[in-house]
Amino acid sequence: MQRWLMGLLAAGSLCVQAAESRVLIYTRNGLTADGKKGFVHDNIAASVKALQELGKENGIAMDVSDDPQVFTDDSLKRYRAVIFDNTNNSAFDTEEQKAAFQNFIRGGGGYVGIHSATGSERKWPWYWQLAGGTFWFHAPLQKFTVNIVDKQHPATACLPGTTWAWEDEFYVMKEQPKNMRVLLAGDFKALKLPAKQKKEAEALPASVPLAWCHEFEGARVFYSSLGHKKEYYSDPLFRQHLLGGLRWVLKLDK
Repeated sequence: MQRWLMGLLAAGSLCVQAAESRVLIYTRNGLTADGKKGFVHDNIAASVKALQELGKENGIAMDVSDDPQVFTDDSLKRYRAVIFDNTNNSAFDTEEQKAAFQNFIRGGGGYVGIHSATGSERKWPWYWQLAGGTFWFHAPLQKFTVNIVDKQHPATACLPGTTWAWEDEFYVMKEQPKNMRVLLAGDFKALKLPAKQKKEAEALPASVPLAWCHEFEGARVFYSSLGHKKEYYSDPLFRQHLLGGLRWVLKLDK
């Protein structure tokens, strides 16, 4: 039996009444556009565990699934938000599943994307608009300075100062996010880069967004490109960053 269905059955009628505080953690890593198996992060178990712990600490129920069959209008009625947790490549198998997800968003359900979530559905422009961008490439894993652009958002208010020393894969979108409320950014050109990326970096702005939020077709959306290594999900500041984003999407922090 699929994990998401087991969660629904175990939850019982009491959770139906508490649906406004229930979230779906979605971890699908499907095939690439040419039908091949793509890269799957080894951080998924750690990220799921961290999200579940944050949910328990903050009264937010969490179900977990990697099965796109959960995307039906009836199933999604249980949730106030869906977290695309390090998803990659195809997230859905059918047009009906895509339509159910669109209905959920247009009905006010929220979206949280973590790290490789922008690598999902690379051929679906609507998803790019929702997430704020689609993945292009990343710099080699290294330490860099994250600039805290907006200190007033719950996802960044927990971070001390105006910069954050961090190690990660610095993600770059195919098009720079537009009309987003940028929360975190960094200078890609300041990184240690291979020759090809140095050339690509010439066209990038001085400040490249790393985390952002916006409202899209009735939904609140939060995305953070940080979170490559499984160890990061034990980091207190990073956990608070994700929690703040989720709480904003759920309108628990206005």
